[in-house]
Amino acid sequence: MYKNLKHIFILIIIANFMLNPLEDILGQQKKFKVVIDAGHGGHDTGTRGTGKMKNKEKDVALAVAKLVYKKLSKHPEIKPILTRNKDVFLELWERAEIANKKKADLFISIHCNANPNKRAAGSETFVLGIHRNKDNLEVAKRENSVIKLEKGNHLKYEGFDPNHPESFIGLTLLQEEFLDQSIRLASLIQNQYQKHLHNIKDRSVQQAGFAVLRLTYMPSVLTEIGFLTNPKEEKFLNSKNGQDKIAQSIADAVMEYYHYIMANSQVEIVEKPKKNRTKHIYPGIIFKVQLAASKKKIALKPQNFHHLPELSLVKVGQWYKYYAGNTSDYTKINKIKKQARKFYPTAFIVAYKNGKRIDLKDILKK
Repeated sequence: MYKNLKHIFILIIIANFMLNPLEDILGQQKKFKVVIDAGHGGHDTGTRGTGKMKNKEKDVALAVAKLVYKKLSKHPEIKPILTRNKDVFLELWERAEIANKKKADLFISIHCNANPNKRAAGSETFVLGIHRNKDNLEVAKRENSVIKLEKGNHLKYEGFDPNHPESFIGLTLLQEEFLDQSIRLASLIQNQYQKHLHNIKDRSVQQAGFAVLRLTYMPSVLTEIGFLTNPKEEKFLNSKNGQDKIAQSIADAVMEYYHYIMANSQVEIVEKPKKNRTKHIYPGIIFKVQLAASKKKIALKPQNFHHLPELSLVKVGQWYKYYAGNTSDYTKINKIKKQARKFYPTAFIVAYKNGKRIDLKDILKK
């Protein structure tokens, strides 16, 4: 009888693991989402390179994107997402919308460069910004030219003109907040290229006006992995060895960025307040929701912050930090956070005591 019960118990445990994976039993942990965008596709071929090889930019970008996906999939804490996994045409706004809807932590768009000068060579990674020189403007114009292939583009891009740097002067609050993080990721990618690609020139981190970066709401970069118009680089970019090294560089940069963020960012506490607190009130503590940070001072008008309640700001160094809510009621501040995240996906709760910022987890554990 005892043996039969023991066998039944073992079978129940096995069935439980099969129906409920270990991560569900231990509590599902939020994965770090990375959207990998293979540039161009379908009738939008991108650059054709020297014309001596079959593959075009759309083909090389897709091959590298798939390899990055495969390499990142080996890390259980990362969830890679492809905007396309086959040769199809996607409009720029669709690529950005995939990242926004998935609430991605990073967006990386992969492209190949081109230049009338066949000697032009090297890799460079772009973040959103004003065109700093003529070369950057030409790259942006070429990559943004797909807009002309899209139906109703004048409605989707709100009057955006890819040929004029002025289109990027008025960056949104969220994009400005993510700029430093985007630059960090871009720098890590370029550093990894130098580590793995000894035959590729470092063209460094650049800023230019890419429409696809303008539409995303997370740290975003566009990397030009090399010049298909350069015969030597075209051969390398089309080789399995070359594509693997490029993909490894990007994947390593993502992991390096991930570990940096985990070590330095504030991890929001999801622990519920003690039940013996009346209506979850914490006397002497003020909770707020941090919405964003910007180097520009923005008037605290309801219309500037989606009519969120009890707006305030604090200047820290060169940065202005913007908040909504001002309450000792933890239940109330959670409702404000939920409302804020419709517009500010990275919004989080902070706590103050006697006007000084304190650690949220210390309050909730009391």
